[in-house]
Amino acid sequence: MKYSIIILVLLFSSFNVSSKDIDVTKLGAVGDGKTDNTLTIQKAIDECAASGGGTVIIPTGVFVSGTIFLKSNVSLHVNRSAVLKGITKLDSYPGAHFLEKGFIRVDRVENVTIEGDGIIDGSGDQQIFQQGEGGNNRPYLVHVRKSKHVVIKDINLRNGAFWTLRLFENDDVRIDGINIYSHGNWNNDGIDIDSKNVIISNSRIDADDDGICFKSDGKQLCENITVTNCIIGSNCNPIKFGTASHAGFKNITVSNCVVQRASESRNWKWFKEIEGVTDSITGISGIAMEVVNGGIMDQITISNISMVGIQTPIFLRLGSRNNPTGSLKNVLISNVVANSRSLIPSIISAVPGFYIENVIIRDVIVNGIGGGTVAQANKKVPENEKGYPENRMFGNTLPAYGFYIRHAKNISLDNIQFFLKKPDFRPAIVLDDAHKIILRGINAPNPGGNQNLVENKNSDFKVIQ
Repeated sequence: MKYSIIILVLLFSSFNVSSKDIDVTKLGAVGDGKTDNTLTIQKAIDECAASGGGTVIIPTGVFVSGTIFLKSNVSLHVNRSAVLKGITKLDSYPGAHFLEKGFIRVDRVENVTIEGDGIIDGSGDQQIFQQGEGGNNRPYLVHVRKSKHVVIKDINLRNGAFWTLRLFENDDVRIDGINIYSHGNWNNDGIDIDSKNVIISNSRIDADDDGICFKSDGKQLCENITVTNCIIGSNCNPIKFGTASHAGFKNITVSNCVVQRASESRNWKWFKEIEGVTDSITGISGIAMEVVNGGIMDQITISNISMVGIQTPIFLRLGSRNNPTGSLKNVLISNVVANSRSLIPSIISAVPGFYIENVIIRDVIVNGIGGGTVAQANKKVPENEKGYPENRMFGNTLPAYGFYIRHAKNISLDNIQFFLKKPDFRPAIVLDDAHKIILRGINAPNPGGNQNLVENKNSDFKVIQ
């Protein structure tokens, strides 16, 4: 029995000898909100990695730092009463290009965790980072790049100088229970996903720019991703695919999410720019799916979405902004309830000679503002083949109050209900170069005047009640 105990003790000691936990204050870090702790925190990370892995602990206090690089097999734990805060010096965030800059860097490593109930704050509202929309000398808040087996959980991400959480060309990332609030700067996206094998769940995003945004900036497909049980507020597009769409998107599902108004809007005043928008805070498109850089979009499902405070519920765009036209097909959107706050309806639109194909949209309720005029019903819609893809790219109004569908094939609208606060002289649905369209169980107010409920331009469709 004695020998068995000795063996167990030796085994236990052997199991733990390669791991190390370091409280950064033990190496001299100071949580006074003033001291630059960059070198000290990096030293703690390096020591953990050298010992085979462990946890770097940010304890109570406000710990100011520049870029820190996490290493393989290291966890960064930010205590509940701790703040890890970005220093307001541009040269403290190295990188030849903004795509390489970040406050917390996870770069070409494996088995890394960022966790804790504390706060990572990028100081993005400070003047040094105020460079306007597109300013490229700003760091992402958390930048995960070309890494494997990464977990980010239960952390509060605040006040990014640029995008908040950037995932670029990673494999196997799990995000759970995080809380993002980022309204201090332009381009404050919530989560930007350009990776494969990603799970995002149980999180809250409140962002000035896009909320959860799938991107394809390089040659790697953005694929095999699930997003579920999230609350998303955005002044732009709460759920977005694109604009970057070079390789494309495949095998992605988004489910059980709530879209709400952002808590504030410092930069966007849509009610001053877009006819028909009167609310002081709105998002652009609740669901935006865009392929404009020659990539593909295939096998995407979006379901169980409730949205308020958005201008346009659904926006699908296949365009030719910077590259030859790609493809957008095999999309299922179901169980959506939306309050729409503009005169821009849901849009499915490609460019001449190309088609969005094989889309089913079913079980949708849209509460709209109505009020469209005869002139708006007769409006000619520009193609704008190379325009930036957003709902207003064809104008601040469109000649339909429900769906505008152009250059599309094999589209099914099934059990769609529209309700309007004011009478509208525009048709519920406009079809233009749209073929094999199935309209089943459409419940919509008749437009004013002599307008048809469905306007047909060079299209073929079947109505099934």
